[in-house]
Amino acid sequence: MRSVRARAALGATVVVALALGAAGLAVLLVLRANLTDQAGLQAEVTAREVAGQLALGVPYAELDTGDEEEHPVQVTDEDGRVVAVSKDLEAISGTGTDRVAASGTAGAGDDDHDDDRDGDDDPGRGEVSTDEPDFGNGTATVDGDRADYRFAAVEATDPAGRTLTVHAGAPLAAERRAVDSVRSAMLAGLPVVLLVVAGVTWLVTRRALRPVEGIRREMAAITASEDLARRVPEPGSRDEVARLARTTNETLAALEESVGRQRRFVADASHELRSPIASLRTQLEVGAAHPELLDVPGAVADTVRLQALAADLLLLARLDAGERAGLTRLDLGALVREEVSQRVGDRVPVTVSVSDGGLDVAGSRARLARVLGNLLDNAQRHAVRSVSVTVARDAGAVLVAVTDDGAGVPDAERERVFERFVRLDEARARDDGGAGLGLAIARDVATHHGGTLTVSGSRFELRLPLLQNVGALPPHPRSSIAGGAYR
Repeated sequence: MRSVRARAALGATVVVALALGAAGLAVLLVLRANLTDQAGLQAEVTAREVAGQLALGVPYAELDTGDEEEHPVQVTDEDGRVVAVSKDLEAISGTGTDRVAASGTAGAGDDDHDDDRDGDDDPGRGEVSTDEPDFGNGTATVDGDRADYRFAAVEATDPAGRTLTVHAGAPLAAERRAVDSVRSAMLAGLPVVLLVVAGVTWLVTRRALRPVEGIRREMAAITASEDLARRVPEPGSRDEVARLARTTNETLAALEESVGRQRRFVADASHELRSPIASLRTQLEVGAAHPELLDVPGAVADTVRLQALAADLLLLARLDAGERAGLTRLDLGALVREEVSQRVGDRVPVTVSVSDGGLDVAGSRARLARVLGNLLDNAQRHAVRSVSVTVARDAGAVLVAVTDDGAGVPDAERERVFERFVRLDEARARDDGGAGLGLAIARDVATHHGGTLTVSGSRFELRLPLLQNVGALPPHPRSSIAGGAYR
């Protein structure tokens, strides 16, 4: 069953069927119990009336048992012998004894009982037990008609002091008829109710899912057309479907932006790769035609530039894919000293200031060295006479600041300078062939290490969390496809 509407309708129908079944069963049980209790009450009333007569000394043969067909009566003594029964009682069960004939002559009074009354003008009164009677179900055959009864057993003491038990019954036929009628009505109405529930659920679900079908159709159209500028319709309601449509549109917007950035990235990469490749091809073609004119140093320089650009693009691709390099414990101060000491041929001397101890971070040595190298290369391009690097602790982090005495980055360009393939005008005039990827790589690496890279004027600040403050490293953020460059 692939339809949500069908599953919802079936599920609702099954749930309602179970609920109605349980409720109906409970109603039948309560109804049966109430009717049985009413029958027991009637039986108790009859039993107490007969017991009251016995307590007054009425002879057994003169007992008034009321309507014998409606309320059959059986009286037994303390030895279990039947001393009196109602008229036309032919068989009985459920009272402790199935005998329906009194001792001696059925229905006659007891001789001893009559003797006691004759010998004593004022024999006194017996009593009827006030205890809760015993109840039980059984059958009785009265004048040839057999039926089910609810029996109540009440004890009484006659004037002679003998303990007698009166068993009186009340018919259960009315209870059975009422229960059968209610059950039949329920069984007849249940299919109608279930059909109504299924139909209403089908219609309501269809109406509720109509916006979802609209979203599906629009998504199918977007997939077919590959037009990420389209959006799915958002219903005016504030329910889950509206939130789904809103989230879908946000996803489409993010996807459109990502694809746009990727296309610009590919276009910029193609443009940057075209120049060194064209230059190298020209030199090689000239060298092939005129070996004496081959500019070997120029070809080597173009090859080096092409190799560096390819390496930068590969690193950015890895960062975009969320690749995490192996993390180790690093002393950032020692790393800065080592990297600066290995730089030879810098145009401007670099001064280093490292605070004492507590500069450990968790990171990739190669990638953090790449960040520092990119920042120093950027500073060398724009410095006039000095470049400085300071490393110190700062509020639970290690701060590496690279500063030069150049003009600095204008406030309006503080974020744009980190975009990929973006170089400021001054940088283009003085650049010796950089592709504008250094600061983009530096920021992406810093972000993947749970840190930040910002610029203020001519001061670039790399902030990484201290090792003791690093728990589970943050998840890889999505790198911007259009991320930063040299200034």
